[in-house]
Amino acid sequence: MSSQPHTVLPWVVRRTRLPLLSLRCVDCGSESATTGEGRFRVNANGKRLHVWLLVRCVSCDRTSKLAVYERVPVTSIDPAELDGYHANDPELVASTLLDPLLARRNRFTLDWKGAWRLDTPSAWLDEAWPVKVEVVFEDPVPVRPDRLIAHRLGLSRNEVLRRIKCDVPLRRPTSAGFTFTVMAGD
Repeated sequence: MSSQPHTVLPWVVRRTRLPLLSLRCVDCGSESATTGEGRFRVNANGKRLHVWLLVRCVSCDRTSKLAVYERVPVTSIDPAELDGYHANDPELVASTLLDPLLARRNRFTLDWKGAWRLDTPSAWLDEAWPVKVEVVFEDPVPVRPDRLIAHRLGLSRNEVLRRIKCDVPLRRPTSAGFTFTVMAGD
């Protein structure tokens, strides 16, 4: 039996919706907020602009603002980007929300529970072992590789640690692509 993988399978982690925000509501104290349909508020003060991403509390429906830009010169924002803010462009909402600098500046984290799915080939190929799998992330969804592999392959996490050879630490969340090799069972 060869130790080189015979089959390379692609797995893709995809976002199904925008994640919730872990952000305390000032009215009800709830810890979750959502962008809803995704709206920006743009306000001009002389030659300076403020741009906010509006979010809603999932419990009390209170709207809050996340600062995207504060008091920046109008000329410092790309005109196409500014048009996207005015039009509430869904892609711009997603890229703004997924920006780690925005999260740090506005003190929130993203809750990805139920906001992603794993797309894999329809059938696990019962071909020669070992099998190599490439995992690709379309969005920065943080997952622990051991849990992802165990769930998809129907293995216990201890068995994953025993049978999987991976290029990243299995027990540390990652949102970067990685590859792993499944070795034959006993």
